[in-house]
Amino acid sequence: MIRSIQTSVITENIKEMCIQANHYLSKDMDAAMKNAVFTEKSELGKKILNQLQENLKIADEEMIPICQDTGMAIIFMEIGQDVHFEGENIEDAINEGVRQGYTEGFLRKSVVKDPIIRENTKDNTPAIIHYSIVPGNKVKITFAPKGFGSENMSRVFMLKPADGIEGVKNAILTAVADAGPNACPPMVVGVGVGGDFEKAAIMAKQALTRNVDEHSNIPYVCELEKEMLEKINRLGIGPGGLGGTTTALAVNINTYPTHIAGLPVAINICCHVNRHVVRVI
Repeated sequence: MIRSIQTSVITENIKEMCIQANHYLSKDMDAAMKNAVFTEKSELGKKILNQLQENLKIADEEMIPICQDTGMAIIFMEIGQDVHFEGENIEDAINEGVRQGYTEGFLRKSVVKDPIIRENTKDNTPAIIHYSIVPGNKVKITFAPKGFGSENMSRVFMLKPADGIEGVKNAILTAVADAGPNACPPMVVGVGVGGDFEKAAIMAKQALTRNVDEHSNIPYVCELEKEMLEKINRLGIGPGGLGGTTTALAVNINTYPTHIAGLPVAINICCHVNRHVVRVI
């Protein structure tokens, strides 16, 4: 059954999500960070994790951003095929929500109009928006403000099929080791395997929005996530890059069919806040 949704509702929700994501850690990340304090074996690592917890507490109590880099707005829109939007253009409505959220929330404006000229847009728009059409008459919005300290550590490897799963493992470990302290660990590692060049990268980004306490429902991928987390935490990078046993809190891997001649692997790393908010309208 067709359902009409006013685009003003999308704008309002995205405005609120911008403010929520930048001020409050998601429940899964909050639990993972608190648990890391108890499992970290390095005393310095524990100290850093406790300092991060104190930062989160202050941000909560004083309503200030949990990180000074309030990110570029990344939005995944899963739109039911029976939804009919009424009002302004949906993309304009989404960007208006970002504009209002970053302005009313007093969040840092980090987007420039042109990658070379670099004039600030002064409202953190435009967002990067990924659309998918799904069954039903609801709209699922996932908002993930992405800071660029960790974003700049992203990697894409166009492996040969013969590289196989060992090549995938090596690509993940190489990307994390090269990132070192620059991704503000403890990090969450999103991985996309398969598809093509851009599909792998989008999967890696979307993997970061999956709760860190959830694993892939594909058995070999689930085991790979666990193995990679263990190996990453043996690298010794640790909290804040100052050494320890908690370099990553989770490794989330998404896969997709690919061409017989390729094995694309993308790694998108996020810092210890790994901000994401999900709403269904």
